[in-house]
Amino acid sequence: MTARSVRDRRHRYQTDGLLGLVDRRAMRPSSASGRVDAQVVTAMRTAIAEASDTSTRTAGFVLWRTRQLLEQAEGWSGRVPSQRTLYRLFARLSQGRQTTGTARARRSLAARPETAFSQVGVVAPGEVMQIDSTPLDVMVLLDEGVSARVELTALVDIATRSITAAVLRPSTKAVDASVLLARSVTAEPMRPGWSDALRMAASVLPHQRLLDIDARLQHAAARPVIVPETIVCDHGKAFISHTFRASCRFLGINLQPARKATPTDKPHVERAILSVGTLFAQYLAGYVGRGVEHRGRDIGEGRLWKLREVQDLLDEWIVTVWQNRPHDGLRDPLAPGRAFSPNEKYATLIEVAGYTPVALTADDYVELLPAKWQAITASGVRVGRRTYDGDALDLLRGQPSGITAKNNKWEIHYDPYDVSRVWVRNHPEPGWIMLFWKHLRQAPIPFGELAWDHVRRGLPAGTEEELAAATQNLLARAHAGAATARDRRVQAKTHATRAARAASADEPLDPPEVADPGEPPREPVVPLEVFDPFAEALKPW
Repeated sequence: MTARSVRDRRHRYQTDGLLGLVDRRAMRPSSASGRVDAQVVTAMRTAIAEASDTSTRTAGFVLWRTRQLLEQAEGWSGRVPSQRTLYRLFARLSQGRQTTGTARARRSLAARPETAFSQVGVVAPGEVMQIDSTPLDVMVLLDEGVSARVELTALVDIATRSITAAVLRPSTKAVDASVLLARSVTAEPMRPGWSDALRMAASVLPHQRLLDIDARLQHAAARPVIVPETIVCDHGKAFISHTFRASCRFLGINLQPARKATPTDKPHVERAILSVGTLFAQYLAGYVGRGVEHRGRDIGEGRLWKLREVQDLLDEWIVTVWQNRPHDGLRDPLAPGRAFSPNEKYATLIEVAGYTPVALTADDYVELLPAKWQAITASGVRVGRRTYDGDALDLLRGQPSGITAKNNKWEIHYDPYDVSRVWVRNHPEPGWIMLFWKHLRQAPIPFGELAWDHVRRGLPAGTEEELAAATQNLLARAHAGAATARDRRVQAKTHATRAARAASADEPLDPPEVADPGEPPREPVVPLEVFDPFAEALKPW
């Protein structure tokens, strides 16, 4: 070192102290954009933000879009940096944004809130629950050898992480979401072939004390019965429909829609459905993987499970595996080293929160069906270009309902999976009036709105008689094999959905089946008494 350098450093040390010996270049403020013009940085940030909802492109496209934005900007007269400089700037600005990655990851990162993550504090089962629907990564076998994917709709309790209900349908409708509510507040019955170890009496759940309150738990499986107080959902058509909202109002449930395109508002059900795919679906024949790039060859050509069989396997898996699997989100602050299972957490919280049973009658199931408002004319009522009539309407034809908010029309509930009948609310007197389709004898095979709408699109000017005959012809041709692939798919989904609805727990909408004389006698049904809180308070303890 020269004498002059020593003299300069000694002078800086005497003036500024130890700071005077530090290289001033290390103290210069740095930024992600370096010395690039601020207008260029703004244009590239705009180009990167535009890529959030578009298909994945390369970095070269973002650079081209940046130049285009600069040419369109007012007052831009500078020189565009070199290609190498723009690539370095793009690497800094796009870090962690998946701009050239997968579109799914990019949209998820763009929807992430800017603030810190937080969680809702819940202390009781059912206080906050989340519902969602997504395609299951499994090909199932429908009628007539048609294979297709189905949708999984699940309801998850945040306090216990329990999957209180899960249904599989070819396509989710509002009535399927209402079925979830009914299954959540009713006990899961033991199925033939299930091990006795799956009974609620053999689990950690307080079965004996709950049985004194709810007699339906006598032959129940080890799945908690949870009554929702608040349900968080996305903006899917099935969840924001009038039918699902009316079902929530009927059961006294507060429905809270999440923000649009923000899956982080309901992360528990998102993660639970993802776990169903990794812990259950991938072990089934017909597993297609979580994406096209993970899919094998000729998945639909091999041996597949039927929809009803997959539903039974899923119900058994929830009781056997999910409800007894330790969950990392169920750790007690007083025992952080132990992860509780959903059943263990429910057994702990029910001691503090208590349990109140909810009994659903046949009229309650009708309340959960979709509703329309129509006038009662001389020929009956019209629903979906179908006429329903009966002798019970003789005194109501042409009469106003008295509901002025609905232009004096009558409230009609219908089943999208069975067009054979509808229910009219008797506004002057409490109760329902069941009406059958006028052309039910012409089309005795049960079918739903899917087959009817498919025929209506082919006969836009057809009469009701022509549509009934065409629908019956469609199902007959699909059964015989002389139909298009589209017709067979519609017929298969119609039969599969109808069978799934008929297999729902405590389904009261269909006539009871006649027992086989060779079968052993079934256990008698124990009716549930209405819970009276005032009489309960007077009991001696």
